[in-house]
This record gives sequence, structure tokens and C-alpha cells, in this order.
Amino acid sequence: MPLPVPALPEGVDPAWLPPDAFRAVGTRRTLIRGSGLLVDSAHAEVAEACARFGGRVVRDAGPGAPPYDLVLELRGTDGTEAFTYVREGGRTTVTASGQAGLLYGLFHVVRLGEDAFTGERPQEEHRPALALRMLDHWDNVAVHPVMGQVERGYAGGSLFWQDGRARGDLERVRAYGRLLAACGINAVAVNNVNVHDTEAHLLTDRIGEVAAIAGALRPYGIRTHLSVSFAAPMVLGGLPTADPLDASVRAWWAGATARVYEDIEDFGGYVVKADSEGQPGPFAYGRSHADGANLLAAALEPYGGTVHWRAFVYDHRQDWRDRTTDRARAAYDHFVPLDGEFASNAVLQVKHGPMDFQVREPVSPLIGAMPRTRLAVEVQASQEYTGQQRHVCWLGPMWSEVLRFRVDGETEVGSLARGGLVAVSNAGDDPFWTGHPLAQANLYTFGRLAWRPDADPDGVLDEWIRLTFGTGPATGLRAVLDGSWRTYEKYTAPLGVGFMVQPGHHYGPSVDGYEYSPWGTYHFADRDGVGVDRSAATGTGFAAQYAKPWCEVYESPDTCPDEQLLFFHHVSYDHVLHSGKTVIQHIYDTHFEGVEEVEEAREVWVSLAGVIDPARHARGVERYEEQLRSAREWRDQINSYFFRKSGVPDAQGRRIY
Repeated sequence: MPLPVPALPEGVDPAWLPPDAFRAVGTRRTLIRGSGLLVDSAHAEVAEACARFGGRVVRDAGPGAPPYDLVLELRGTDGTEAFTYVREGGRTTVTASGQAGLLYGLFHVVRLGEDAFTGERPQEEHRPALALRMLDHWDNVAVHPVMGQVERGYAGGSLFWQDGRARGDLERVRAYGRLLAACGINAVAVNNVNVHDTEAHLLTDRIGEVAAIAGALRPYGIRTHLSVSFAAPMVLGGLPTADPLDASVRAWWAGATARVYEDIEDFGGYVVKADSEGQPGPFAYGRSHADGANLLAAALEPYGGTVHWRAFVYDHRQDWRDRTTDRARAAYDHFVPLDGEFASNAVLQVKHGPMDFQVREPVSPLIGAMPRTRLAVEVQASQEYTGQQRHVCWLGPMWSEVLRFRVDGETEVGSLARGGLVAVSNAGDDPFWTGHPLAQANLYTFGRLAWRPDADPDGVLDEWIRLTFGTGPATGLRAVLDGSWRTYEKYTAPLGVGFMVQPGHHYGPSVDGYEYSPWGTYHFADRDGVGVDRSAATGTGFAAQYAKPWCEVYESPDTCPDEQLLFFHHVSYDHVLHSGKTVIQHIYDTHFEGVEEVEEAREVWVSLAGVIDPARHARGVERYEEQLRSAREWRDQINSYFFRKSGVPDAQGRRIY
């Protein structure tokens, strides 16, 4: 008996799959042909919609069947995710040669709504550009004394874990898988990349709990992955070493992995953070990252699994007085010499920028510099440095800029992500999934851009608004979301400078919070100027890591884009930007503008009280009050700091101290 559509607990927001989104499907006559778990899920979706809205669904009808408005037909079993869509002769038809494709085809029809059943449409083929579209959950099985339940999570507790165990009732996990499938996501890592002792045991004696979660996600085509510790052979196996070239270590990983696949036949693979921020890795044995990744790749290879090896490796014990040390260089310096040495089922997972998910970074030069290595591009949906889901900050434009960036003037990042697109998840057990109802837009947008990196993010935003809220508040919602990333940038870190945040929790301003710490130095502000010299001629040489034309563009402050000027150059406060403003006046003006834009957005949101669900609206009002308070704090602290450093007053005579 097919599982029914997962029921949401009372009070949990339906996000972009409210019942009304299925009205067009639910009022039609539908024929479904094919068999399998995901076809059953598609059938359950249509059956529930028909029960609600009066339509009819038939499974595998033979010759002589009455005409149908919608036909969903599985024509093969090759496992692909592509589907074709055509509207002709008064019938809408979706065909696929894999079960996942048929399910994605149904959700495509749901997105189209009545348009899916109107007029004629020539046959369209829809195929994901990236085979892996994945979320990394930084969830702790047990509540960590420092990191809490979810590290860098801003939407409540974990969807998967509670009281140190997997949740007993996994209905909401099934509902989560449904939401992910509806926007094109097909993989999830269910635990923190910073693997603590409790998480380590998930690989062995607690793999049954992971299997239960995998079973809840499987009906919607979501493959489960597990973050593992490189030191697992020592922590779990009692071996004296984790040396990747040691035969006993290789045998231990092979045995442990075989047992994983006994419990989870479609297990996706491992996620590994090694030799990074205190995590163990191959450096302890004089081995390379390729040696470490290939160890796990060999264990996974017989089962079709993949190891995702994170490239977030840098010295976090730096001397701030040494200006030749540059955290931005680290990933390129570590990994480019290893190009071609990684196994075919090893994926190097690279953060989209060279630092750490700041509000503005250049694209990492590592992307495009390793043609013989499978790379996955990693972004952060969880808004660690972009307002922590207390601020509205729709990241679609940022991600689109990254994915469309031409690393050599011709080749786009989206086409180089052969290992997939990965996001740090922004979901939790909050009733609104993402804390702020409008932060759902980031999760949805990630899935749609992972499916098609060249998609217009504005079109994706319109799609999300229509599905989630209907057409009534569309204009107002677009107004508060569309420019929110640039608004956040205006009232926080200017011109490519990052990390002006409170150490530890990273919320709120602290201009010098990390400036003299071993984690790195980020703005070098003094009485004469601000910014980090990363030029090849006089600085750290980071600019030279880029291919042409970018190495030449970034090398000089005369050609460097304004929005990244202080990331690449140390300039005087009276340096004139391409905009015609001086650096110091730009800092003052944008911080005032940012606060004003938040005030305007808040008023728009308040005005939507009658057309948005009351619970959603009340949560948004609460979050906007905090955003406005925080934006004013950012403005006052940043402007005051730079006035005291530079001694230059605001040209408009505003109070800035």
C-alpha cells in the first residue's frame, strides 16, 4: 500500500506546497502509468489533491480508457531525473524514463498551475544541469555545550535528532523530503561536519538510526549522506592510527562501509571536514588530502558512493602582525597541486568564495583551477553572516552571480560544478522551517538554481511567492525581498570587507572582533586607509591565483570592481571609487541608506497584514523589528569607527558618532 502524503503537525507552515497549489491538478482526470516507490509518491500526491478538489486519478488503465486531462507515464527504469512535458490535443503529458523524473514532472505541473492545462505547448525536455543537489545539515545528535543542537542553525532544533537519538516520529522528515523534491533537491547530509563523539557512532553501532531517516526521505528521491570523522578507525575501531595508507585502516573503512550499505542500500556517501579548524586529517601522517579522500573513495566505490571532501582548509593560528599570511590563499595553495590525484568518486567541495560565506566575496579561484578533479560548489543558505534568518536577506542574486561568473572570461562556474551544488541547510524544527518565513525563499531558490544554474533568480522568486502566498501580496513581497541582499550589504560590511561581526556567534557588529585574532585579519583599518593588499605586486599575491582576465582586473585598484575593492586593496579614505564617491563617503552613505531601506521594507510588510496568513505575518513583524534595531546598531558602530579612524566628517553633516 503506497504511503499517503505526509501530514504536517498542527501549526507547521506548508511552505511552497500548500493544498491550494494542487488545485489545478486536483480538479482534473489523471492517469498514472508505471510502478515503483517514487511513482507511488506521485500517485499519492494526485490522489490527495483529487480527494480535496473533486478530480479523479486512475493507475495503469488499459485500452479503451476514457480521455484524461493529465497523463504521467514512466517509460523506463534507467533512474534518470529528466522528464518531458507537452500540452497538445487538450491533454497534458509528462513522460520520464526514471521514477525521480516522473515525480519532478508532477511538481513541474504543480508549479505551472492552471497554465499547465491551458492552450498548446510544444514538447519540452527538462533535465537537471547538476546531478547532485545537496543540503548539508550541521545538526548535532546530542545538544553540544557550545554549538547547541544545530551549529550555525537559526531555525530551532534538528529535524532529525532529539534527546540524543533519531526522532521516533519521522513524519515531518517525510514532509521535509517532499518540500525538497518539489524544488529539485535530491541529497541530504544529516549530521554536523564537525563530527563529535556522538555523531561518530552513527557510522557503526547507530547506523540503524540513519537508516530510519533515509527511509523517511527515500519516497521523495532524497539520498542520505553522513558526515564522518577522519579519525573514526581510532575513535570507533580501536586502531592506533588513521593513516590513509595503512592497510589496517583501509580494511577498517571497507568493513564499516560494507555494513552501512547493508542497512542503507541507496546510501549516498560521506562528507568529510579534515585538517580544518581542529578536525583530524591526513596531515598528521604526512599524507595529502588526495590520500585521505581516496581512502574513503575506495571504500565507497563498490557501492556507487561518493566522498565529499571539503576544501575549507587554512591555518587558524595566524599571527595578525604578519601581512604575508592570507587565509584567502589557503584552499588554492593546498589543493591545486593535487589536481588529477583524486579518485573519480571523490568530490572536492569548495566554498563559493575564498573566505567564509561573507556578504560579498569574489568567486574562489580554486573553481576552474582543477580541471582533472570533480568539484562541488558550496554555498550557505543558513545566513551565518547575512542576518541569521532574523534579517530578510534573499541570496538568489548572490548565488546567481557566482554560478554565472566566467572564471576565464568564458566558462561559467555552473558548468564547472561537475560534483554538484551544495548548501549549508537553513531548515530546522521551527514551525516555519527556516525561522523567518521569508528565509524559505533561500531554500527554494537554492534547489531551483541547483537544477538550472543559469535560471533567472527573479523568476524563481516570483515562482516561490506565487506558490507560497498566492498572487495577492506578490508586489509587496517582491519589493521586500528583491533588493534585500544589497540592503544587508549596505548596512554591514562595505566594499568587500568581511568578518566585522561579534566573535563566536557572528551576530551583530564588532569591527575589530576578529581583527587581531588567530583566525585571520580582514580589514587592516588605520588612520590612513582600509583594506587588504592582495595584489601580486605589493601584497599577498592572492589576485594572481585567478586566470585572465580576472587576475589583471583585480590586480589594480583602478580596475577592481568597487564592491570588492577592499578585499583586494588597501586604499586611502579619500580614494575615489568608480561611482565618483570617496571610500569614506561611500561607507557613511550606504550605512544610512541601508537602514532607510529596512525601514521601508518593514512598512511594506506591515501593510500586508490583511493578505498574509496571520501567523506568518506576526513572525515577520517580530523579525523586522529586530532587523531594524540591528541595522541601526550596524550603521552607528561602523560609521563611528571609521570617523574616528579617518577623522573625515560626513559631507552631508549627519551625526555619525
